[in-house]
Amino acid sequence: MLLAGGRVGELGVLTFLRPKSIVPFGGLYRFIDFPLSNLMHSGIERVGVLSQYRSSSLIRHIGTGASWDMRGKHRSITLLPPFQGLHASDWYMGTADAVYQNLDFIHAYQPDLVLILSGDHIYHMDYRELIRFHLEMEADVTATFVQVFSAGLSRFGLALITGDDPRGGRILEYVEKSDHPISNWASMTIYLFKTQVLEEVLEENARSSSHEFGRDIFPVIINRYNVYGYKFYGYWGYARTLEEYWDANMDLLGEYPRIELSKWGICTNLDHEAIRDKGPALIGPKGSIENSRLYNGVRVQGKVVHSILFPGVHIEAGAEVRDSILFFDTQVGPGARLERTIADVGVSIGRRSVIGEHDRALAVIGTRTQIPSETVIEAGCSIHPGVRASDFTHRYYRYGSTISAHIPRGDLAQRLPIQGGEHLEREKHETVN
Repeated sequence: MLLAGGRVGELGVLTFLRPKSIVPFGGLYRFIDFPLSNLMHSGIERVGVLSQYRSSSLIRHIGTGASWDMRGKHRSITLLPPFQGLHASDWYMGTADAVYQNLDFIHAYQPDLVLILSGDHIYHMDYRELIRFHLEMEADVTATFVQVFSAGLSRFGLALITGDDPRGGRILEYVEKSDHPISNWASMTIYLFKTQVLEEVLEENARSSSHEFGRDIFPVIINRYNVYGYKFYGYWGYARTLEEYWDANMDLLGEYPRIELSKWGICTNLDHEAIRDKGPALIGPKGSIENSRLYNGVRVQGKVVHSILFPGVHIEAGAEVRDSILFFDTQVGPGARLERTIADVGVSIGRRSVIGEHDRALAVIGTRTQIPSETVIEAGCSIHPGVRASDFTHRYYRYGSTISAHIPRGDLAQRLPIQGGEHLEREKHETVN
């Protein structure tokens, strides 16, 4: 059961029109490609994807499931949106409620174990090793944990794990997002349940007012069931903030990248954004690329340094892009300069514009935005999706500015058509965090 429907507010305009699970990553992929590829390589071939917030791009990306070899008599990906009933309560009210509402899907296959995953983290794991540990320990529930050494432990669920086995041990204590950390082993929001135990805890939780696995279920069950913690020692990209997202992308670069996509075997849907239809990358006679990642359909006539370019990105003559991430089909005009900038799908940047220079803060540009020529946008600025060149009333925007179109919602929907990229849906959905 893959939880893929939540929006993360800290990612700003990148999740205005899509759940975090479908945010582009690494020049070609989406967050959800990582757990889906892990499932494929682990031989787990029955997958339910729990969607909710603005799910159309997620649905298009999943397609038939063929990109992850999950189409066949005994292999499938099933999209499980919330039941749209007459009341607000019919929408998913949390991660536990999302699985609870789909117990019938689980019952249809009568599994011994149910693996519950988050769809928005960057990591490579063979889930068979987790399952083997779970069975050897005769556990009722096993959750996975990774060591977090940086500040901000209060953002995570933390476990105190006993035993000398380097793979993990019994969970003695679990706290969710506490100001008083009990360890530095942080939850990866990967849970493996005996099916009967899962049903019992979800039925009980359904009678409460809060429905999250980490906050509401784990602190209760560790004293009632045989609950174990499995320790993961590989790379884990949490990427919940813009800085973390940028850092994870940059971990793909360098002579010895921390993320080795070729070894991980990550698959994606090449029909999404018409990736497979784009031509080869073209580097012009005056184009140069240094320590960057790019894919087909990219055209570089200017200079690119330490950046990630998605298919269809065009960098015109005299333009310079540094330390930036440019999503599908972004156009950078002649003489423009970008530094520490994240540009969403289909952004157009006018000639000789300057964005995000001379500061560590990131400048972030929403999808389908058109930045006029000779516009200066300082670091730390955020531009909402669908802003047209005519909406820019100044030529200079200072640090931390937020730029929006200030137009009716219906008109904005017309500015962001479905074709070729993310678009604005008219439905108002609640999120599953």
